[in-house]
Amino acid sequence: MLTCRFGGSSGTRLELVDQEDLVVVRSLRHGARHDMSPLSRSASRATAQLRPLFGFSSAGVGVYAAPAGASRELSETLDADPAIQFAGRGLRDQFGAPVVYTENVFVRFAEGVEPGEAEELIAEAGLTVKRAVSYVSGGYFLEAPERTGRDVFDLANALLDRDQVQLCHPELVREVRRRQPMFPEQWHLAATEVNGAQVDAHANVVEAWATARGQGITICVIDDGVDIDHEEFASDGKIVAPQALSAPRGDDPRPGHGDNHGTACAGVACGDGNVGASGVAPEARLMPVRLQSGLGSQDEADAFVWAAENGADVISCSWGPVDGQWWNPDDPTHQQVVPLPDSTRLALEFALTQGRGGKGCVITWAAGNGNESVDNDGYASHEQVIAVAASSDRNARSVYSDFGDAIWCSFPSSNFPEDEGGEEPLTPGIWTTDRTGHSGYNPGSLTQGDASGNYTNSFGGTSSACPGVAGVVALMLSANPNLTPAQVKDIIRGGCDQIDNTPDEYDENGHSRNYGYGRVNAATVVQAALTHS
Repeated sequence: MLTCRFGGSSGTRLELVDQEDLVVVRSLRHGARHDMSPLSRSASRATAQLRPLFGFSSAGVGVYAAPAGASRELSETLDADPAIQFAGRGLRDQFGAPVVYTENVFVRFAEGVEPGEAEELIAEAGLTVKRAVSYVSGGYFLEAPERTGRDVFDLANALLDRDQVQLCHPELVREVRRRQPMFPEQWHLAATEVNGAQVDAHANVVEAWATARGQGITICVIDDGVDIDHEEFASDGKIVAPQALSAPRGDDPRPGHGDNHGTACAGVACGDGNVGASGVAPEARLMPVRLQSGLGSQDEADAFVWAAENGADVISCSWGPVDGQWWNPDDPTHQQVVPLPDSTRLALEFALTQGRGGKGCVITWAAGNGNESVDNDGYASHEQVIAVAASSDRNARSVYSDFGDAIWCSFPSSNFPEDEGGEEPLTPGIWTTDRTGHSGYNPGSLTQGDASGNYTNSFGGTSSACPGVAGVVALMLSANPNLTPAQVKDIIRGGCDQIDNTPDEYDENGHSRNYGYGRVNAATVVQAALTHS
């Protein structure tokens, strides 16, 4: 068993085991995930026994399921092939989820440790500095010698045991939850009619526009890329500080093949509304950050620092640990606990405290779509972020939406019948921006949006609810730029509509494990923000 600790020596202990059923392969081809050709005859026979699970294109890594007990033999065969940089056995955490380690290490030294002493300790540990971490004092991103392999855990733990070290853990990455999928169709903004049905299950956004439309506020959408050439992001000054923090790094956040999620999220938050879809905060600026690295990567931490240092006011995150099957109560994934790595936690807290000139960025997070406890998700359950659940077009809980103590509020999104033959939703989902043309969710069908393919009518999940609340926060900050993240959360707590009259749905504090404090009412919270001193 291999172990590491998030939160220091007395923090959360993560246990990783080799169940001999996973193979991790790093290709020599830049950007590859599961493309390992051309391979030798023996390596090709080995790959025929593997089933692709997920990959990280930025690192050229693919994770595969192997027949039980075969991972050692298959990984050794692949590792010997000159077309493969590295192949080894994969690990699972104590809940059975695959976890990929890199030969990188995050460390934070204790207060008072000078840089020279820190660098000596790093060298003594057999590690080298890749770069200092700017968002926290005494922080470094390190690398171990090539082919250190699993010994990187011993190196990190040994360094953590030094009195001068506060935090230290290997870079561990996981599969990111797959991004799921006021014009008349935009029922989440105001009461309207969709496909002949009256829908009144909105967040009262249109009424809020009489006071604020997001002017002067920047929303950062961290996701799989954004089509910044879309007609709804074309207003003057709309796009600010675009960035790609997964390879290839640079200032181009445009999505790759099949990466449709971020464009839809950005449209929900702040689409201009000039052509076919308005965002909740149509006059807010958009900071698109493309992040396709694995959950827990240093790239992930860097995204929050980029947002905070480049003027983001609100950060929207519609991603997190992999969801369980919402329809299957026996899915073991429901019990999986995924802690927040120190590297990401400190970056997130840097944004929460140092962003917006010291007032702090407000961070919204999608609760998840597994019909499971959000409290097991160290990302969305962080006490300073706003965890957003999904409510339906019938004023009820979306059946897939995660629940728990950490849920702060809900926002309208898609739904499914809970059981076969159950009540059908009134709408396909949320109408929002899609990648321009035929490469997004909508290939150019009126039944799926518009004939041009620039809009989709069925975006959903808490993935859609999260940028909706990010847009509401932008309206609030536009009305009162002096609000802190804690004040924003407090105003939202008092400005939600308690949908669902199920007995005991809300506790004595007005909190529901399904809806938080209820479905956010944009007009109410904007007025409260305006008068807050």
